Order: sequence, then C-alpha cells, then structure tokens
Amino acid sequence: MNANTPRQDSSESGPGSEWEQDAQLLSRTARDLPSGRHQFHKERLMAQIHEQVQREERTAAPAAPAKTRWSRLPRPAITLPAMAFGLSAVIVAGVVTLGGGEGVREGGVATGPALTTDLGTATTKGVPQLLDQISLAAAEGDHPTVKAGQYIYIESVLADTHVKTVDDKSSLVSEELHKRQMWESADGVEGWLIDPAVNDSSEGETLTLPDEQGNTPKAHMGSPSYDYLARLTTDPDALLAKIYQETEGQGNTPDQQAFSTIGDLLSESYPPPELYAALFETAAKIPGVVVVDDAVDAAGRHGVAVARLDETSGQREEWIFDKKSHVYLGARNVQVKPVKEEGILIKSGTVNFTMAIKNRAVVDGMKQTPSTPAQAG
Repeated sequence: MNANTPRQDSSESGPGSEWEQDAQLLSRTARDLPSGRHQFHKERLMAQIHEQVQREERTAAPAAPAKTRWSRLPRPAITLPAMAFGLSAVIVAGVVTLGGGEGVREGGVATGPALTTDLGTATTKGVPQLLDQISLAAAEGDHPTVKAGQYIYIESVLADTHVKTVDDKSSLVSEELHKRQMWESADGVEGWLIDPAVNDSSEGETLTLPDEQGNTPKAHMGSPSYDYLARLTTDPDALLAKIYQETEGQGNTPDQQAFSTIGDLLSESYPPPELYAALFETAAKIPGVVVVDDAVDAAGRHGVAVARLDETSGQREEWIFDKKSHVYLGARNVQVKPVKEEGILIKSGTVNFTMAIKNRAVVDGMKQTPSTPAQAG
C-alpha cells in the first residue's frame, strides 16, 4: 500500500469506517482505469479521502499550522469509472485536492511556472480529410503482433499543471517534464510502471494483477489489453457504438468521453494496425471534432492537432500529429475558456497536461527496453 493511502482502523465506528470502505472500493475500481494510470488516480483520490478525514477531525481540534497542498486541474482525457466518483463528496468539478498531512506527498518531480501556449486556429474545415490521411498512414505503419510472453513498452515524457497552496497562498504551477515508462503483457495481467510523479520508488511499481483483493478484472474499453483490442471490430460505426455503450455515464458528455477514450487508446496502448487505422475513421464521426493548425507536444515537436473542446471544463483535448508523415506525436489539454479553481484564474492558453510519445515497441521481458537485454522480473 502506498505511503499516502490512509490506514483507518476498521474496528472504529463513524465516518472513519465509511472512509475505509471507500478506500477498499477504490482499490477494486482503480484497476479499471486505462493501463498504467490506476496508481496515478488512486494516489490522488486516496489523498482526497485522507484530507476529508483530516477536516472532520479538525472541527473538534485546535487549528493546526497550514501546510502545502495542491489541486490537479481537470483532465478530460483521463476519466474515472462512475463508481469511483461516489467515493467522496470532495470531488468537485474534477479537481483533486491533496492534503498536507502525514503520508501525503506532492510527487517526485519539481514544479515551476504554469506552462502556456498559443491556442492556434481551430476549424471544422478539413477534419474528414485530415483524419483520412492519418488513418492511411496508420494502416501503413509497422505495428508488430504482440505474442504471449511479450510486453508492450511505451516511453513518454509528460507534465501536469495544478494549483499549489502553501500556507493558504495558492498559485498555478506545472510539473517539470519527466519520463514515464510502462510495460504491459499482451493479456493485460502483468505490467510495470516507472513514473516519478506517482511512484514511491525510482524502481517503479508493479501493475500486475490480481489486485489486493484478489480480483482480476476483465479487459474493457476503458482498460484494454492488446488481446482485447485485437478482438475489437474495425468497422467505424460499430466501434463508435461500442465506445458509447461502454462509456455511458462517464465524462462530461457522451461525445467528449468517446473522443477521450480514443485518445487514451492512442497514448497508452499499441493497437493492431487495422484497429489503429479504424480509430481515426471512428473519431471523424464524433460531433465537434476540429483541426488545430499548430500544436506542440511535450518534446517540443510542432504538428497539426485533431481536437475537441470540452464545453464543461473549457479545456481542449488535442491529439498531435506530424504535419508531413501524419505519425502520432503526443497529446495535450489546453485551457481555451478561462476558469477559476480555488480562487486562481486559469487563463486561456494554459497547458493543463502535455505528453509526447518517445518510444513504443514490443519487448520480450518485463522492464526490458528496446535497447537493453531482458531482465528478470
């Protein structure tokens, strides 16, 4: 169990016991998140629960000196199962607040001024043509078959933006760009994650199932394995219908959630070539999709973006592609409509999340990279 997971004596009665039940529920649902992301959300939601318990305790105790906490901005590309949102009443508008109590850490990466960018020009003109070109490029790409005993390896660089509060003084900060490495077996049962923003150890942590309760959830659209993806239909209409069906009730709107679900498949999975190409044909059928003439990924590479504005959060989710080869480069979420979070104005042009794919390959062993021999474990 992570250091920031609250440990409440289950023999106690009252609110503490309810939070313990919520914590157990979260542990079961966390594995339903997109591969490699369960721990990211688990840490933040468990910290949320921890802070709520602290607030309840402080109502009957003298005020303690203020400590550091931070609130992560809404990120439409990552959507928790509906059941997870019932865990705590302190989940408001997608903002996650981390308490400064013992056992709650801020993450293993430094922060600095909030990242900003030019919004670029967004238009619906040329959307079908661009997605068709991207689909053709995807179909011609080299996507090897993942065999039993092999692992999908995905290496990326990324950063998040959040509201950080120190002694009741809040400011908007962004993480420094940091490397993330993820391994997952073809069946999705075995995996490993190295991400200093969420790991307690530089060695990373296992994603291997079953979870702490002995559950091995089945793969689904929100948490797909390679084997699951290989069985999906490649008919765009049927595929979109399945996405809407499986993500019903998630996200701010069905269309935005469908767009975000496809975005997750692009960034943290390795779909077979036929499905990979079909995903872009499917995205072309989602209302509200636009083209942004210029977007920059986390590695500083300029490209053209396929995007959609989430009217609820005011954020635009962008998938970034090379302008010539149409190869997928990465993704980012940009604030288009200014909003206030915890009294802090999130201005237009704020980069709430940015990511760039650096390597995606099939390897023969856990923790093996394309340039290193297989390692045990």
